Amino acid sequence: MVAGERRYDGDSWDIASSVGYTALGVAAARAAESDRGDALAHDPYARLFLAAAGDPRSARRADGDDRGGSVFARTRFIGLRTRFFDDFVTGAAGDGITQVVILAAGLDARAQRLPLPAGTVVYELDQPGVLDFKVRVLAEHDVSPAAGLASVPVDLRDDWPTALRSAGFDQTRPAAWVVEGLLPYLPADAQDLLFARVSAVSAAGSRIAVEAFDTGPDAVAARQRFQAAMARGRGRGFDIAGLVYVDADRADPADTLAAAGWSVAEPREPSGLAQAYGVERVPLPGTGAAGGAPVVRYLTAERV
Repeated sequence: MVAGERRYDGDSWDIASSVGYTALGVAAARAAESDRGDALAHDPYARLFLAAAGDPRSARRADGDDRGGSVFARTRFIGLRTRFFDDFVTGAAGDGITQVVILAAGLDARAQRLPLPAGTVVYELDQPGVLDFKVRVLAEHDVSPAAGLASVPVDLRDDWPTALRSAGFDQTRPAAWVVEGLLPYLPADAQDLLFARVSAVSAAGSRIAVEAFDTGPDAVAARQRFQAAMARGRGRGFDIAGLVYVDADRADPADTLAAAGWSVAEPREPSGLAQAYGVERVPLPGTGAAGGAPVVRYLTAERV
């Protein structure tokens, strides 16, 4: 199974190809994190997806035996990221927001594993092949969502707001939006369109959590180093380098959201999150040179 292929307009994927394959890598990292005594997040379903996919490399990564050069396998980056977004979703739901929208949901199972209040509906948007695989595997193991779940098979480059509304989403009520592990796979103009569409269907009181990346020449250079590190797995079954976009003119999501009427909180750096979660000296991918600003940042905002 080979994940790497060059992107092109209108490309699509399932769980065994292109961007879809990265979801297996994330599932492997979540499985490994779940096995730790000091786990930042727990995902009891990650190994179900790995077993169903039958990909030996992903299974080795989950067991901590990855010789393929994966940066993620040497860090707890996915555990940290998962905890941040888990806390965001449960916090929003606890405050009475009953609509959660996960863009590019991949093999995440928040609807099944988080203690969401009754009446909450999780809308999962992703490619049909990815969602079909997830729904099938969970059904085979009699796994049901804790609250409501609506799978919305759609390409995020298409008219996904219409598909979301057709699935029952009410844009007159607040929603919590999750943008996790998505932006690197979008070119700059597609990122702008994504946030414009989110803003257009977000009522006052809506919230959003974003895994963002710094902008500017220094940040682009750092992302290129990260891309090169990921590319070292090429030829061993996992090539992510050809799937991500490195744009010098990419807008800062914080600026984009602020201009669209969102109140943006101060972004959190990975090192700050690690400290807040009581994790010491966690090596993280996506950081710049020693002493430089991190490339990966986590931000939240509220629609006003």
